[in-house]
Amino acid sequence: MLCFDKGYAIRDFVADLRISGVTPHVAQSTSRIGQSAIDGRTTPHQGYGQSINSRKQIEHVFGWIKQAAGLRQLKARGRAKLGAVFRLHLMAYHLIPITNLLRSWEAMA
Repeated sequence: MLCFDKGYAIRDFVADLRISGVTPHVAQSTSRIGQSAIDGRTTPHQGYGQSINSRKQIEHVFGWIKQAAGLRQLKARGRAKLGAVFRLHLMAYHLIPITNLLRSWEAMA
């Protein structure tokens, strides 16, 4: 199983994946004139819905890091520095729900 954006819902790409024995979990492109290459063979399965929901959750994290944390314009150069800055922003993203949980525990006490 492979997951991709709806830009990859091209008939040739999806057909190549199916020939290779890979289930394409590509988001359906409903606005495209030629229709999406993802048809009824893939969408009714429970795993398709789960993978699309997982993709949305992952994209939410990246969107927050780019918008709120300012990672859109990065000043660091090099893989090591970029990785360190990205991990720092990722930790900050996960600290926000933790602080909300701690506040609710304090309110209950």
